[in-house]
Amino acid sequence: MEMESELFNTITEHLMLNEKPSDYLNWLSNLESFKQRPFSMLGRLKATEQSKIHHPEGNVWNHTMLVLDEAAAVREKSSDPKAFMWAALLHDIGKPDTTRIKGEKITAYNHDSVGADLAKEFLEAVTSEQDFIVKVSMLVKYHMHMLYILKDLPFSDKKGLVSSVNMNDIALLGRCDRLGRKAADRNKVMEEYSRFHSILETMEKKYRK
Repeated sequence: MEMESELFNTITEHLMLNEKPSDYLNWLSNLESFKQRPFSMLGRLKATEQSKIHHPEGNVWNHTMLVLDEAAAVREKSSDPKAFMWAALLHDIGKPDTTRIKGEKITAYNHDSVGADLAKEFLEAVTSEQDFIVKVSMLVKYHMHMLYILKDLPFSDKKGLVSSVNMNDIALLGRCDRLGRKAADRNKVMEEYSRFHSILETMEKKYRK
């Protein structure tokens, strides 16, 4: 675990300090050390395709790198920048196991819940910081709730969301996820983020009584 922990700490430094952490991660992803577990769990994102309609940037790795750079721009607004940045890096780690391709249709249903378990597995291989592991895995679990709640979809778990994550952090992560797409409509996403943030404030008052 010593070598894995060293690489985890190095990645963390870049996540916390770099304006564009994707530059380092893209370089790192080509090294032999990145092909070893648990880092190979991230390497799989390069071979996982996405819907061209929703993700014209291509595979899950490309999307994740865009999300990561968006997250770096707002990390200081989060309650825990380290957990927030690792959640941005791991948010779609469940897609390789859940992606299904039928003709031109590509789906990854339940990748958020699957991803929460995989994020926990990944982090337990590199660190013993249990509070940190829980924070990251819960952000991964609920990262789709901006979409679920704004579209009033049946997949949302509002009580679980309120009891498990910081409301500001999950709104920021949702915003970065939506912006981390090629040709994203920034004005539209910022309007969605604002509405989601307002809804979360109301939810927090309701479920934390």
